[in-house]
Amino acid sequence: MADSTPQSRQAVTAAILDACHRLYAKGFVSATDGNVSARLSSGNILTTRTGVNKGMVTSQDLVEITPGGEVAAGRSRPSTETGMHQFIYRERQDVGAVVHAHPPYATGFATARESLEGCLYPEVIVGFGAIPLAEYATPSTSEVAESLRPYVRSADAILLTNHGVVTYGTDVYDAYYKMEKVEHSAQITFIARLLGGEKRLSAGELDRLRQVSVQSYGKDFSGKVSCAVEGVEADMTDGELRRYIEKRLASLGVIR
Repeated sequence: MADSTPQSRQAVTAAILDACHRLYAKGFVSATDGNVSARLSSGNILTTRTGVNKGMVTSQDLVEITPGGEVAAGRSRPSTETGMHQFIYRERQDVGAVVHAHPPYATGFATARESLEGCLYPEVIVGFGAIPLAEYATPSTSEVAESLRPYVRSADAILLTNHGVVTYGTDVYDAYYKMEKVEHSAQITFIARLLGGEKRLSAGELDRLRQVSVQSYGKDFSGKVSCAVEGVEADMTDGELRRYIEKRLASLGVIR
């Protein structure tokens, strides 16, 4: 994996503040919920402090910590979810920023303990593959990081059971836009269910999308968490789903 592109501290600070304000304006967080962080060129992490409304965050509300969690600059305590952020940075050298929030529709699915792993929306599939659901973990504990372990290397957005959503990307805006995409996907899925239920893409449609994604966008989502195609339950393992898709493609003469 390629390392994330280093940015100046000033640029990172401005991006974190903007993302926090957007999260609050969109109703993705309330009161003092949520947290945003970014990796600095030094390797340290700049993160929002604990107990601050994201709509009112200023540069004084950011805390710089070392990869080990020690405060390097700033007078406040970092977010209580810092451990989750540190874990993601350790596991993914390509990640430059992490966003954690409680967007209503996506958190509703997480609270209903339902993932968003169906092959439904081409834009989501190309960007994420699928949006898995991590097992329940008590917020602000080391359990949260462990709950992400099965997915952190193959997913860029994860629903946190009865908790919220975490997204991560190359920089703050990449991570933030993924949060928007997760919530939009959850809202569309909710509406589809009111209209009789969502319909997944077929294995053939998924394969065609993969070809177009590689040819047109230079993106191959094969390494991401596999989404569940039509006729396949979302709780199938990646291996089971892969074998199912290969079988379907072979029956269509696409592969031998």
